[in-house]
Amino acid sequence: MNILSRIAAGALLGTLLVPAVFAQTATQNSDPSAPKTRAEVKADLAAWRSAGYDPLDWINYPANAQQAGRIVAAQRAQSAVNPQ
Repeated sequence: MNILSRIAAGALLGTLLVPAVFAQTATQNSDPSAPKTRAEVKADLAAWRSAGYDPLDWINYPANAQQAGRIVAAQRAQSAVNPQ
């Protein structure tokens, strides 16, 4: 009887832990402070460059980065409002 109760407890514990593991991975994707993948960083840089940001332009650095950030944020907000 002792072995059966241990097996049942293990099965119950396993059943409870599996959804918790999948729930954690789903919340990490929507967390803005979560680390980005390499592909996400490349996509962000491409979006900033298409908005006019030049990483080699050190003379106008803070202004051009802020302007590109505003443009990219506006584009993302527009695409979130009007998904195609």
